[in-house]
Amino acid sequence: MMKQHDYWNQVAATKQFTTPFQADVFAQYVEPSAQILDVGCGYGRTLHQLATAGFTNLLGVDFAEEMIQRGQNQYPDLDLRVMAPGVLPLATASCDAVILFAVLTCIANDQEQEQLIAEIQRVLKPGGILYVNDFLLNSDARNQQRYQQYKSQHGGPYGVFELPEGAVCRHHDPQWIKHLLHSFTQLEYHPLTFTTMNGHQSNGFYYLGRNK
Repeated sequence: MMKQHDYWNQVAATKQFTTPFQADVFAQYVEPSAQILDVGCGYGRTLHQLATAGFTNLLGVDFAEEMIQRGQNQYPDLDLRVMAPGVLPLATASCDAVILFAVLTCIANDQEQEQLIAEIQRVLKPGGILYVNDFLLNSDARNQQRYQQYKSQHGGPYGVFELPEGAVCRHHDPQWIKHLLHSFTQLEYHPLTFTTMNGHQSNGFYYLGRNK
């Protein structure tokens, strides 16, 4: 099993993220001048899309140095920074919106997901917007087999699995997502089918919530 940090550094130069960002929906709730934080921004694809659409106060953080380096080379006008796991490098109630794009899938542990959401809630202003895009459980034989295999070998929540390269990912029960985000007021929740970065089809969703 490869550490997540090592995996994302290793694939930073080659992986293309494919799941769509719902920019039009996001723009219905967030002003172009809003302070927006992209947590786990990778190489900055989503922030580049927002910048192209006229959003101006954008910050991206990621723990993978190679991802940030790629983003700085590819989109030199973006503010992308390396972030150590844990506390976000921002003051309490300093952000109008936070984006969490295919980040929960990289966190297998329930408690670590809850800690991240609590930290996001800390940096969001009251009434601030959280946008989440991630993966849901699948019922096909290939996914069920790897969910069961990982659970029997390692324990933990159903839906966790290992990629052939060794990284650990997670697909989520919709009820867990509802629990995880219960402290936000739900504005949008839409199940979708995504093409993954490895070219497979997967159930997924996007969500927008307002910080209470």
